[in-house]
Amino acid sequence: MSDSPDQTARPVPATVQGLHVYPVKGEPGRDLTDVLVEAEGLEGDRRKKAPVQVVAAQDVRDDTRANLVVTLTSEALARSVGAVLRVGDVELDVTGPAGGCPGVYAAVRRPGTVRLGDPVATETDPD
Repeated sequence: MSDSPDQTARPVPATVQGLHVYPVKGEPGRDLTDVLVEAEGLEGDRRKKAPVQVVAAQDVRDDTRANLVVTLTSEALARSVGAVLRVGDVELDVTGPAGGCPGVYAAVRRPGTVRLGDPVATETDPD
């Protein structure tokens, strides 16, 4: 039997693939299954240049120290600068590229909890 005509291929939504905090500079981080994202960043993370660093899964290297690993493409993540990144019920303002590291920096617009597998979407800021 063939597929019914009303079934169409839909793009797979991006998701959170990794959650990490780095409490002490230069020391290994901790992998998490869920985390509270506060205005200052992820609970348990040390404060640094930006509250949150987000990286595309395809760009993860051995020395990557990003907080959120997402399944967006590198290109889609780079285009998100100036936009809002929705991660589960959390909203992040993507503020710019992450310097000499892969990914982007983000400020927390709406705090909340992020879990592995949460959906990730980019949207233009309506303001």
